[in-house]
Amino acid sequence: MKQSNPLPGGEIALFQTPDGQILLDVHLERETVWLTQAQMVELFGRDQSVISRHVRNVFAEGELPTEGNMQKMHIPFSDKPVIYYSLDVIISVGYRVKSLRGTQFRIWATRTLRDHLVQGYTLNERRLREKGLTEMEEAVRLLARTLSAHELVNYQGRAVLDVVTRYARSWRLLLQYDENRLPESPVHPTRPVAGLSSDESRRAISALKQALMAKGEATALFGQERGSALDGILGSIEQTFGGEALYPSVETRAAHLLYFIIKDHPFSDGNKRIGSFLFLLYLDRNGLSIKPDGTPRFANNALVAVALLVAESDPAHKELLIRLILNLLQDGGE
Repeated sequence: MKQSNPLPGGEIALFQTPDGQILLDVHLERETVWLTQAQMVELFGRDQSVISRHVRNVFAEGELPTEGNMQKMHIPFSDKPVIYYSLDVIISVGYRVKSLRGTQFRIWATRTLRDHLVQGYTLNERRLREKGLTEMEEAVRLLARTLSAHELVNYQGRAVLDVVTRYARSWRLLLQYDENRLPESPVHPTRPVAGLSSDESRRAISALKQALMAKGEATALFGQERGSALDGILGSIEQTFGGEALYPSVETRAAHLLYFIIKDHPFSDGNKRIGSFLFLLYLDRNGLSIKPDGTPRFANNALVAVALLVAESDPAHKELLIRLILNLLQDGGE
């Protein structure tokens, strides 16, 4: 049972021993619970001097650092701050005094903290979904502009800010992905002008393999085909039904090419890298690899993340993964 906490920055949970003899107001803050020495005296049934000595020894012997495990708090109707100790300290003292109530308290505190964190996460997630991500995106952009304008970060810091700012838009896509609300087709589809033949693909894969082996990043197994699976995948993305293309846009063909190569494992080794490589090659053949401002349409980090996501996904989620790739393409892979 929880009640309003008179202390700033936390909540109060009530702990009661199974025999009903001990009832404590336990302070929850910073993802842990806190008790005073006086409360530990009551909990463990030991003299103040005994509890005080064990607390000192916990810190003096280096079992725990004082930072993060001890804090002073002002309580109502008191002129002096009271020192509170974290759950780790409480557990250490409980072991030292060999208290059954200490074990009961540890079990209760662990369960209470878990419930508290889960409820807090659920509440924050609900608020985020209700409010949307616009405010967060604007805050990220404002932070990046302010720090850059006043030269408050170095070269590496500016690179990090750039990544954060560029990916702010993707967080909205990931929320839509999580809620299965992504559009099923590109908003502005691009008509294919060039396909990708089996021979061209094999030559490109061979060149990629040589480059990777020269850097020690691939073995002889890389790119070795398993039967005619590659031909089947390349043919499937160009197939028609009733005279109409099954995948009518460059975006849908490239997305399915990436998905099929990674999930169908047409090669003995290197399916994720080859799938990503052919995905970019297909976009390039159709003029979609570069955005109008001259930057790559699909950032490397985004492509790596998507490839891993496809590889780990349930086949039942295929259409959801395809929609995610399409939306990232539409949004410039950011």
